[in-house]
Amino acid sequence: MDDLRVLSAGEPLEQATAAIVMVHGRGASAEDILLLSQELATPGFAYLAPQAPGNSWYPNRYSAPIEGNEPWLSRSLEIIEAVVAGAEAHLPPERIVLLGFSQGACLTLEYAARHARRYGGIAGLSGAFIGPRGTPRDYPGSFDGTPAFLGCSDTDLHVIADDVVAAAEALQRMGAEVTLRLYPLLGHTINADEVAEVQRIMAALVPA
Repeated sequence: MDDLRVLSAGEPLEQATAAIVMVHGRGASAEDILLLSQELATPGFAYLAPQAPGNSWYPNRYSAPIEGNEPWLSRSLEIIEAVVAGAEAHLPPERIVLLGFSQGACLTLEYAARHARRYGGIAGLSGAFIGPRGTPRDYPGSFDGTPAFLGCSDTDLHVIADDVVAAAEALQRMGAEVTLRLYPLLGHTINADEVAEVQRIMAALVPA
């Protein structure tokens, strides 16, 4: 993929014990989401942050009809697939964590559901599946006990809490071990509890 741009921090992939793919939100950048690596700060991890073309993964809301977000959605899913494949050249998928915030969380959850298997973990921060309510969520495959964390404000202006709950239920049906937290009046941001939950997932992948 010629225009693939991925920023990295932490350990080089060749030497890493595990990796985390970090997907930024609309209007943000790979540099922005990579700053979260300083808070996650788990030894042995390679942090990988792809950049969306034009700083947006798809043009419309996550809850818009899927066809209205094409072909950008398919292209963005291909970018995530390429980054995961690059990590898999050095690490098995069960040592790779998928994380996204906001629009990036929606893309991350959609990618994971369409490529279900045992991952090191999944973290959707202020995100849900892509597509309007009532979209069939009969994805094939199983997460085989993958730990997953979904966190969001109960009054988020961009992501409907009920959609986050629906995503958590779908992941659980597919065999993920899901932790869901809805935070009262949090706003559209990441809080310390969410960071701690992601660190917990990460810590399980590196030696004590």
